[in-house]
Amino acid sequence: MNQTPKGVRPCIGLVGRRNVGKSALVNALTGQEVSIVSPVPGTTTDPVDKSFELPPLGAVVFVDTAGLDDEGALGGARTKRSEQVLQRLDLAVLVVECGVLAAFERELLTLLKQQGKRILVVFNKRDQRAPTSEQQSWVLQASVPSVEVSATALQGIEQLGTAIALALKSLETPALVADLVRPGDLVVLVVPVDVEAPKGRLILPQAQTIREVLDAEAVALVVKERELGTALKQLNRLPSLVVTDSQAFLKVAADVPESVPLTSFSILMARAKGELDTFLTGVNAIDRLQTGDKVLVAEACSHKVHGEDIGTVKIPRFLTQYSGAKLRFDVRYGQDFPEDLASYKLIVHCGACMLNRAAMLSRLARAEAAGVAITNYGLTIAHTQGILKRALGPFPALQQRLLR
Repeated sequence: MNQTPKGVRPCIGLVGRRNVGKSALVNALTGQEVSIVSPVPGTTTDPVDKSFELPPLGAVVFVDTAGLDDEGALGGARTKRSEQVLQRLDLAVLVVECGVLAAFERELLTLLKQQGKRILVVFNKRDQRAPTSEQQSWVLQASVPSVEVSATALQGIEQLGTAIALALKSLETPALVADLVRPGDLVVLVVPVDVEAPKGRLILPQAQTIREVLDAEAVALVVKERELGTALKQLNRLPSLVVTDSQAFLKVAADVPESVPLTSFSILMARAKGELDTFLTGVNAIDRLQTGDKVLVAEACSHKVHGEDIGTVKIPRFLTQYSGAKLRFDVRYGQDFPEDLASYKLIVHCGACMLNRAAMLSRLARAEAAGVAITNYGLTIAHTQGILKRALGPFPALQQRLLR
């Protein structure tokens, strides 16, 4: 469980008003004192993540949030942090106190449905009273499943775990390469080892791709870009697929025969974490960039910035050289994704290996609502280096789109 990346774990958030027992429920579900529990409203100040093994789902992340009805200036800041959590939830567990139903719960349920979230209503404090007929009618009319529990008396906790597993049973987990290779295929993975490479290990997309190749009963050959040409000459057959770090695109494209499908880890992540069609459409905005335009470069992870950092140095360089324009760049890290996107002409997003799919789809939806084009690192690099069609080798339908 501890080695399962957070970006591929289902994210389950407990939301609701203050003092309905969200923190006590997290503790009851995990069997651990994860969150501080107190009768004082507003005890939970920031979202608290807890990784847990939930049969039969496996590794999941529970998120305990501050009450969304918090008050005052500080309460408003807490509420904003909790509202940001909604964007990355695969399942929203709306916690309601038995016997209490107001406009707040109704409006929150409506908001979650508008966001397309999976929702489970939990009537807590069942040991004190039962849900009212009004509450029961409310969830029936909304067509939302519900469970009755008592977090403090540990009643209904097992049923709640079962309901959570059922709600997430159909959760989509898109593949990186598993659907692109067959048993016995040879897949060459080009992995540069430079100053940005973590010491002693591979970055997450590389490790995940290797695992999927192996799970598909295919053969994974991992090489650095400088050894690629020599390695290909020593093979007795051409590979079925070559996947490279986007920053080595030109070198790899020159070494790999045109007949071999070629793409990058970043482009595979764009497909798995978001919508590759949307990112590909966003590439067109690069050709429309003009002096003074503002570009948002979004990094999902936080890391030490090196001299040739891809987000702060290389992506701005590629776009500036390609467009010939003096552009303004705003680089954001981690969860720091701007609320107002209207000032940007283009968003260039990383592969989002540290985000779950729900969070990335939320960012795509926000960009669309703001009318701002969004693409990703791999597609941006391929386009600005003139090899976008080649970089879409495993996706012939998308290649054809470029010709129309």
